[in-house]
Amino acid sequence: MNLFKRFTFCGTLVLAPLVLLTVGCGHRPAEPSLAPTQEAFTYIPEERRVINSEWLSPSNDPYTLGPGDLIEIEVIGEPTTLSLAPVGPDGKIYFYGLPGMDVWGMTPSEVRVQLESELATYFRGEPRVSVVPREIVSRKVWLLGRFNEPGVYPLEGPTTLLEAIANAGGPEASTVMALGSESTSGTDEAADLRRAFVIRDGEVLPVDIHRLLLYGDMSQNIYLESGDLVHLPTAGATEIYVLGGVFEPRAVAYTGQTSLLAAISAAGGPTNEAHLSQVAVLRGGTGEPRMVIFDFNKIILGDMSDVLLEPHDIVYVPLAPQRHLTRYLDIILSSFGRTVGINAGSRVLPLDADTTTRIFIPIETLP
Repeated sequence: MNLFKRFTFCGTLVLAPLVLLTVGCGHRPAEPSLAPTQEAFTYIPEERRVINSEWLSPSNDPYTLGPGDLIEIEVIGEPTTLSLAPVGPDGKIYFYGLPGMDVWGMTPSEVRVQLESELATYFRGEPRVSVVPREIVSRKVWLLGRFNEPGVYPLEGPTTLLEAIANAGGPEASTVMALGSESTSGTDEAADLRRAFVIRDGEVLPVDIHRLLLYGDMSQNIYLESGDLVHLPTAGATEIYVLGGVFEPRAVAYTGQTSLLAAISAAGGPTNEAHLSQVAVLRGGTGEPRMVIFDFNKIILGDMSDVLLEPHDIVYVPLAPQRHLTRYLDIILSSFGRTVGINAGSRVLPLDADTTTRIFIPIETLP
């Protein structure tokens, strides 16, 4: 049973455990206070955001085949066997009367060895096979958000982040949003590079796209890998993301006076398993993240004033105690990146799209 219910404290709608129903009006949540000062936020150490030097070089991982790829196969010395074999949605190819051979995840050289073994009964001696990739479409990167041409792009060879952004037409609008001490010229439809991010294997990489595009900082120009997602958010967006141990993780509209209590309430309230003494508010985006942690129990009880939030804040309700600040930050950013990625991806491809071309970003709640 959900232990959290909405009820009224002297006309004020709040969230609280059922055990608090007997608490009188003298313990209702205090009025929201001013937003936390900059000093209240903990800055994440700079070394935590250092780029892995291996990301700045092309990957040495061998190319593997996948659905949609096209390979040219020939038994050397048998010109009539020359043919093009597409890798089907099931990952199989068909050649020379052989039953479907599953090549999904195999390198071209591994396919060659397998074919030579399969064809041994059809030819005298030991057949030598040539396998040459002709079209590579299974390796993809996702360029979503405020690009001029957002979408899914094939990764046909070593490609840097800068090259991929150029392939998608660059950030939308002639002037991108530069927050902070720099110019804030541009439109609401411009890209907000301060909050742009790259996701790899479900993790947000410490890449500063703002520094790369506005200042030409090539130390941020990593090589992309298949499955990477690059997202440029809208400068005019003002949502607050409420994630983690809430019933409806979502973006909550910012009203100008949105408090921590109101934001969590708008996301369905905390789940039974939520660890409310370490609710985090993350500010500064993925490039310069800063975090402050609140004991939400005290806000519910009225022992602490409610807190006013700001646009773009990320509110995270953990499901377990957190002991390490940088690890907690990683959990929050990963949850945020996955949620934004799946939402942006659903706008590029319909939910019933071919599963061989769909984006797969798990949005399960992290511990």
